[in-house]
Amino acid sequence: MHSLRDNFDELRERIRHGRELGHASFEPIYYLIFAPDQILEVKRQTPAWMAKLHQDGWDVHPFSIAENLWDILQNDPFWSLCLMEDKASPQDWARTNKALADIVTSGGGLLRRLEDALRPLEGRPNALLLVTDLEALHPFLRIGAIESQLQGQFLVPTVFLYPGIRTGKTRLKFLGFYPEDGNYRSVHVGG
Repeated sequence: MHSLRDNFDELRERIRHGRELGHASFEPIYYLIFAPDQILEVKRQTPAWMAKLHQDGWDVHPFSIAENLWDILQNDPFWSLCLMEDKASPQDWARTNKALADIVTSGGGLLRRLEDALRPLEGRPNALLLVTDLEALHPFLRIGAIESQLQGQFLVPTVFLYPGIRTGKTRLKFLGFYPEDGNYRSVHVGG
């Protein structure tokens, strides 16, 4: 089994070759897959990885799923109502999670934010979007659903730091316990 460092170095190589090949039909989407018990180590390594990518000539633009989800939730007009309802029934996790998922997915909230992060990078040859904190999607949705809706919009290399398990060439298990999903059109490294 390769280490996080080995997998990250392989990812850097794949990104570099993907840029040089320039396949017309290839969307430059990359997943660095790591075991869920390595989430904290990945968070520790991310600043160093960003520096290495910068040394490789990339203009790295981080996109935190956690920060964007939190911002979406706090700025939703129903957020205060959600807080009141949660205080009234603090153990009703199913209802709380459904209410939060509705906020996150209504109006394409997170999807729109990812589109907004990708759009200004188009045409910038050394731009790279680094998507972090995917674990924050649990239990609301999975990144594969967002990736498929953005088909054709990944015009710069986009790296997802994915906590999960690879179960085949294109099949992944988010956080190691979600059912396998094979609907990814990306390059997978690690896992």
